[in-house]
Amino acid sequence: MGDMDPVKLMKQEVGRAAAAQVKSGSIVGLGTGSTTAFAIQFIGERLAAGELTDVVGIPTSFQASVLAKKHGIPLTTLDEAPRIDIAIDGADEVDPQQNLIKGGGAAHTREKVVDGLAERFVVVVDSSKLVDKLGSTFALPVEVLPMAVAPVTRALTALGGTPELRMGVNKDGPVITDQGNMVLDVKFTGIDNPAELEKTVNNIPGVLENGLFVGLADEVLIGEVIDGKASVRTM
Repeated sequence: MGDMDPVKLMKQEVGRAAAAQVKSGSIVGLGTGSTTAFAIQFIGERLAAGELTDVVGIPTSFQASVLAKKHGIPLTTLDEAPRIDIAIDGADEVDPQQNLIKGGGAAHTREKVVDGLAERFVVVVDSSKLVDKLGSTFALPVEVLPMAVAPVTRALTALGGTPELRMGVNKDGPVITDQGNMVLDVKFTGIDNPAELEKTVNNIPGVLENGLFVGLADEVLIGEVIDGKASVRTM
């Protein structure tokens, strides 16, 4: 344990703290990303140990679905689930008002559906994700229908953004989302009014959803490494 990378250890601790909030009988939204992956692992461990019973998950991505199955969490769908009690998900940026930019993993559309429906949405991040203003370090991901990439690019440029089509890593061509769409990463020089920009971008024909999550987070758990030790605090 001691020789483990402190950052990984810290992500584990945040994931553990979030998993500890899940109660028996809950329907849980399972987010996407490295920190949330630990939360999924720990929910599975709590189920296996008999600490939790009767928990089902709703995954926000193929990745979350694979991890849930690996860790023994039964899955359901939005068609079947009457509600979502708690959703646990990461973020790429968090501002002081707990607004988020998400979508580094290109799953933000499904994440917004699940996180937005949840009674309680818990965000798990490390302190590097905290910013004074959204858009200062991370581009805004926008999921776009493939046929509309060119006109949407022009519309986003007119809004003052610099859009770039997200390309695959170790794969030729663009990233394709779980819905079969493309992602434009749009650089802004800081986003002054996230709520307004979220609506404006989503009103562009051909845009499915963007990565601004405004007023959705109920709690933000922040992992930090202080003097080589992992700690978790609540924002």
